[in-house]
Amino acid sequence: MSRPPPTDRGDVIEEIHGVAVADPYRWLEDSDAPDVAAWVDAQNAHSAAVLAGLADGPRWRTRVLEQLRRPLVSAVSLQADTIVSLERAEGADQSVLVVRSLGGGHAPRVLVDVTSDADATAAIDWFEVSLDGSLVAFGTSVGGTERSVLRVVATADGSVHADEIPDTRACSVAWEPDSGGFFYTRYPSGDEYGRIVRHHRLGDPPDADSEVWTELPMRAAWPDVVLSPDGRWLIVHVGVGWSRTDVHVLDRTSGTWSTVIEGVESESRFVVGHDGRSLLGMTTLGASTGRIVKVPLPAGDVKPQEWETVVAERDAVVSVPRIVGDEMWVVASAGGVDVVERRDVAGELLGTVGDDGLVSVVGLSGDRDTGAALVLVDRFESPPEVWRSRTGGDHAGGGGTVQRAWSVEDTSDADLAGLVVDAVSYPSLDGTEIGMFLVHRADVSPLHAKATILNGYGGFAISQSPAWSPQIAAWCAAGGLYAVAQLQGGIEHGESWHRAGNRKHKQQVFDDFAAAADWLVAHDMTSRDRLAVVGRSNGGLLVGAALTQRPDLCRAVWCGVPLLDMVRFPRFLIAELWTSEYGDPDVAEEFAWLRAYSPYHHVVDGTPYPAVLLTCATGDSRVHPLHARKMTAALQHATSSAASERPVLLVEERDAGHGVGKPVHLRAAEVADALTFLADQLGWSVADAS
Repeated sequence: MSRPPPTDRGDVIEEIHGVAVADPYRWLEDSDAPDVAAWVDAQNAHSAAVLAGLADGPRWRTRVLEQLRRPLVSAVSLQADTIVSLERAEGADQSVLVVRSLGGGHAPRVLVDVTSDADATAAIDWFEVSLDGSLVAFGTSVGGTERSVLRVVATADGSVHADEIPDTRACSVAWEPDSGGFFYTRYPSGDEYGRIVRHHRLGDPPDADSEVWTELPMRAAWPDVVLSPDGRWLIVHVGVGWSRTDVHVLDRTSGTWSTVIEGVESESRFVVGHDGRSLLGMTTLGASTGRIVKVPLPAGDVKPQEWETVVAERDAVVSVPRIVGDEMWVVASAGGVDVVERRDVAGELLGTVGDDGLVSVVGLSGDRDTGAALVLVDRFESPPEVWRSRTGGDHAGGGGTVQRAWSVEDTSDADLAGLVVDAVSYPSLDGTEIGMFLVHRADVSPLHAKATILNGYGGFAISQSPAWSPQIAAWCAAGGLYAVAQLQGGIEHGESWHRAGNRKHKQQVFDDFAAAADWLVAHDMTSRDRLAVVGRSNGGLLVGAALTQRPDLCRAVWCGVPLLDMVRFPRFLIAELWTSEYGDPDVAEEFAWLRAYSPYHHVVDGTPYPAVLLTCATGDSRVHPLHARKMTAALQHATSSAASERPVLLVEERDAGHGVGKPVHLRAAEVADALTFLADQLGWSVADAS
């Protein structure tokens, strides 16, 4: 195996808050520089040669493609009698919008398909259906950038309106009752910040759209919109970081604004209640796992301490309630496992929807008038499925009874049945019990798995819940063990769990992760040489910290689209959004937190590092590829491990982003290369799998 291409090492040393910080690979930050492009090309060529030399590559590609080519429903919305879903057909490269009727009045048909031979990366990013089901606003982007263009399509005939609105990344849309216009969020042209709320009427030029909410408490604030069914009350939620949401309400009849809550470190989100005269919502104010509250409208004169508690805090994380008929439906999550609760307007529990073991609810859409609802449910063992249910108990399908809403034909003969999930827990270094899912084939004991992957995230109040993953399915179908740790920094046990692993407490997340690896080894489920760790994005930071703090922890690492230079991260793309989660290096105290664990700054010469595969994308609009580039150069320079035994490889894709909208064939290539790399390092031949 050849050595990696050489990398020029600079002498940049910057003094920050009185600390000298070396940055020898700063030159790799400039994606437009010819010498950087040449370096990336050389690294890609080296990685391709190494990966091509691994015998099991074609077998892993076949296994991954078998799982990725399964039909998939990733989002669903019910309005009136109209169902709109984002679906990927069996064997397709991208998802399309599909429309069908709840009552079966017309067969499902493709509403929007943006795929083309000219650009396989064209993708539908998001959609929002009008209240009467007649129109759908949707956003498309190319190259994985997520920089969406908003368009509108009619569900009756698939005709697309002339309206086109750019700069609508991850857009929030609230349709007016007459379906003639909507409130929406939009960025200034060419800017990653400054997202504001505008109002658009169909047929009007987008540049003339009125500005509705512009009072951002910080330029990285994130507003979204909710409109009452009668069109009177516009709710604007303004996310300020990852643990605070300000809420403002516009009474459109009088044109007056009122502030529901502002400047308080709590998460609060509302809808307009059944009566049309009050807000119904979830808040973490005084309740780490959340409580359901009611606030009379207009809400400006009601102090948060005067909000009426409808459902008290308990040992379950609760979602924003959905109004379904004369009930409210709430997703309650215990340790990342979800159940849908049906409650009356007073908050009394009426029952639950379905009872299907270890699942997560990734979508809940209900109709206020008919009481019909759709629930999109996910699990480790199989792709997401859509449940159909309704309110009440006096008619068929009521009282929480579920039916499969429709069947998606899956003729794949790939191994799917037989995966099982064990929920276990282990003590972290501080004694906290951390949950972990162990996924494996039914006939493979975790004590006898051929190889183990440990995955985690631990940040941004994101729960590690049961979720279908072709990557997990392919690994486990071949006989491997896949462990998913529910680290502090997530939301599995409420906002206190999140705060225990963010900002100055971020090191706790890394300790939780190392403890998971140590527990797996101590319980004979794997050994150091049979263990790999995997993480993407914030999870890439996690495994980057793991390999620099504990190079003995495992044999191999897959570090995807990672944050790794925590001293300079806010300077690039949208990363200023994340200073409330990690800390701001411009603040001396917070710089000290970040510098203490920043993986790039803790690569030590002469250390026997594990084998590392770093993957990133030139077109990533979230995490700049500089992180993976600089870390690759630092590790290749520093490691004392032989390149032939424990290589450090970089794969940087040109026409891809953070992962959203990535076509199946590109995802398959990335995952197959990674699993081939990991299996080879763990001494496991998939050819021996049975």
